[in-house]
Amino acid sequence: MRLKLKNLQETQLLGRILGELAVAGDIICLEGDLGAGKTTLTQALALGLGVEEDNYVTSPSFAILQEYEGRAPLYHFDFYRLGDSAEVEEQGFSEYFFAGGVCVIEWPQAAEASLPPERLTLTLIIDMDIPIEEDGENNSRIAQVEGTLKEKDFLKIFQQRLDIVSISYI
Repeated sequence: MRLKLKNLQETQLLGRILGELAVAGDIICLEGDLGAGKTTLTQALALGLGVEEDNYVTSPSFAILQEYEGRAPLYHFDFYRLGDSAEVEEQGFSEYFFAGGVCVIEWPQAAEASLPPERLTLTLIIDMDIPIEEDGENNSRIAQVEGTLKEKDFLKIFQQRLDIVSISYI
């Protein structure tokens, strides 16, 4: 499924919908270049998961893992600095994949061999066909969504929610 996110608000809305649909045990992998919006999407996902708004979600670039409390624990990983799955295993991060929380993993390529096959992978691509906005930013994204979450009929419910808020498919 490919989605057109016309602005920052639609990226945040997509994240919030994902958070509202996520359940304990879900793994959401976020791929995309630096600045593509992975952390922005995670911030909105956290709100949808019930993480308190004043508990600001930041990129765990140096810490590698940040934990947040919501209706299920949110384990936010950034594997940008890790080399491979062996390093993920050595650090004990793979244990979180089965710890009963929602795992959001930025730069999941380093953990590929450790990740369970049942997961959602969302790739954010900056849409260079959209003109730069007045603030100098291009906030338009294409989101490629593959896989599924544990919620029964996730993709059907997800599509219904997207249709309600008018996020467009491409």
